[in-house]
Amino acid sequence: MKLVVQRVTSASVEVDNEITGEIEEGLMVLVGFGENDSTKEADYLARKLAKLRIFEDENGRMNKSVMDINGKLLLVPQFTLYAYTKKNRPSFHKALAPDKATELFDYFADKCSEFVNVETGVFGAFMKVKLLNNGPVTILLEKEFE
Repeated sequence: MKLVVQRVTSASVEVDNEITGEIEEGLMVLVGFGENDSTKEADYLARKLAKLRIFEDENGRMNKSVMDINGKLLLVPQFTLYAYTKKNRPSFHKALAPDKATELFDYFADKCSEFVNVETGVFGAFMKVKLLNNGPVTILLEKEFE
């Protein structure tokens, strides 16, 4: 499972000219699942994401989490995080099958909502993502269990 985490001042996702998810201060997270991912990885990364201290404290140090600042998450499904790029045309054979990935994305969003408010994009839809990156701060989180 891979997460591209971006600290944002604001972010939104639009599908068919309608906003499906929108946040102010918080984290916009691209979420990808590999062929062997399960709820085990989702549980681990939901906790890690909620507790990741990448917001500034009163001394200007990255010492606060999205929970600490009462921020929100905008989760955007992104199977292309598992692109295999040995050749010039990416292959996505290492990504989790769409039906299983949809279920796992919903599970991950529910698990994250145990910690903070969550908005989401739409799995399988063509999405327009807008964000105002704060910093910029962008971090890659990955977890694979055997």
